[in-house]
Parts: sequence; C-alpha cells; structure tokens
Amino acid sequence: MNLDFGAEPLFSWYVVLLFISGAAMLILGVINASGLSKGWRAFNVIAGLGFMGYGIYLGFIFQGGTYIVFFKAFILPVMVVVNFFRSLSRRKAMPAPYPMAGQQPMAAPAPYPMAGQQPMAAPAPQPMAAPQPMGAPVPQPAPAPERTV
Repeated sequence: MNLDFGAEPLFSWYVVLLFISGAAMLILGVINASGLSKGWRAFNVIAGLGFMGYGIYLGFIFQGGTYIVFFKAFILPVMVVVNFFRSLSRRKAMPAPYPMAGQQPMAAPAPYPMAGQQPMAAPAPQPMAAPQPMGAPVPQPAPAPERTV
C-alpha cells in the first residue's frame, strides 16, 4: 500500500480524495432519486469509475515515479453533487402531473334496419323562429294570467 501520511501527505490525501470523489460520483450516478437524465447518470458512473480506478491504481499498484494530479477530481464531484441537489429540489418544486382522463364511452349509433323491418321514423322538425332585423325589439312571451282563489 502506497498511503503514508507521514512521508507523503499530499500524495496520500490525493489518493483518498480520488477514491471518495469517485465513490460519490458512482453513487449519484447509480441512484435515480434526482431525476437526472440517463446521459448525466452514465457520465457520473463513468467518471466515478475512472476516479476510483485511478485512486486504487495510485494507492495499491503504483511503484513510484511521476503521477498526474487531476484538479478536476476535486471540482467535478462538487459540481455533480450541486447538480444532484439542484435537480432534486427542482423535481420537488414541480407540481405532480394530472393523470390523463380515460376514454369516455360513446353512445351506440342507431342500428341499421334489418331486412324486412321498417326504418325508425325521424323526429319531427321543430319550427324555427323568423329572423328579426338588427335592433328590432325581441318579442316577449305573454305573462300567465294570475288566478284568485
């Protein structure tokens, strides 16, 4: 194991933070609590695996020499966590969608007459009132006579 906080504290803390950042991104990518899109969740999982893998490599396999310090390993997880909680709060703030109304049954159409049957009579048309010219007074129905008892 390459972690020695007494001899190389910067390297050791870098490896620990890489692993923690990768684990946080991996967890936020795997759970679907915030409503992130599948693309963002896949990005979180891939970046989290990359950070964790590099941390494991530096902590357990690395034999010395030069290594690359990714400052994004400290910035990107913070941005991912902020995006996670922002989308979570946005999801809570949106009202729940109303369920769509189901299809309403329609009245059955009148059946066609079978052979040998008389067709049903259509209702008698109602007389229409004569059109009145614009501005003409509208005729009012006569009041009903009052009864005295």
